[in-house]
Amino acid sequence: MSTATTHGARDHARAQAGTVVDTMPTIPASTFPDPPGGVDPAALTWAETVAPGGYTHKVLARGTRLRLTDPAGDACAHLLLFNADQPWERLNVADTVKVQWNAYLGESGTLLSDQARVLATVVTDSSGRHDALCGTSTVDGNTVRYGAGSPESASPAGLPLFTLAAAKHGLGPRDLPPSLSFFQGVRVTSEGELEFTGSAGPGRSVELRLELPAVVLLANVAHPLDPRPDYAVTPLQVLAWRDRPATPDSPQWTHTPESRRAFENTADYLTARGLA
Repeated sequence: MSTATTHGARDHARAQAGTVVDTMPTIPASTFPDPPGGVDPAALTWAETVAPGGYTHKVLARGTRLRLTDPAGDACAHLLLFNADQPWERLNVADTVKVQWNAYLGESGTLLSDQARVLATVVTDSSGRHDALCGTSTVDGNTVRYGAGSPESASPAGLPLFTLAAAKHGLGPRDLPPSLSFFQGVRVTSEGELEFTGSAGPGRSVELRLELPAVVLLANVAHPLDPRPDYAVTPLQVLAWRDRPATPDSPQWTHTPESRRAFENTADYLTARGLA
């Protein structure tokens, strides 16, 4: 089918309706063919596969469950979160680590904002290979390693992809804090060096619950410490569905004294705004 004319281009575009594309969102999400066990398909609000070197974004309601899955074993999900109602409140990785006395993400951990509130909690985690220390990649770093790092290159860096995603929500480069990443691990050695531990293998997932309405930005790009000479990234699956936020009897609420205080700060904020 020729696309040399506007009529031909239109007919070609319309002919793509119903075509299965592996790295596109499923719209509506309720038609996703393989919802998580026990989840009503009608509750799905986001279903997307993010291509290697791609990015995505969404505004999600409080109480939403967000599942990130690494189907092939080489996804690297770099994540940023912002309070959807007041986006100047955003993920603070330093406080997430410091306040909880723990540099390693895992089940029942809380992702804290710069206002000492809980943006999200880690509900389940079958990977255990994550990173709260290094942030995402940059154009300069990827150019040195792979020869290019711009979004349109074969080896996009995370920071310019976050910049593109943020712009769709009225946010600029100055609004982007350091990010977390999932599925490619980093540990600190006894000598104080950062050691890349890589993936736990294909099929692993991590499930987050949003405790505030949030703008979610995701970039699926190679980890900045990945020592492999090639840009090795595989698709990332993203699923979200309606659920309920944590309550005082949730295990995450009382996981540590610091978690409890952060949840109390969050409840106080929500109560004052008439949201809880």
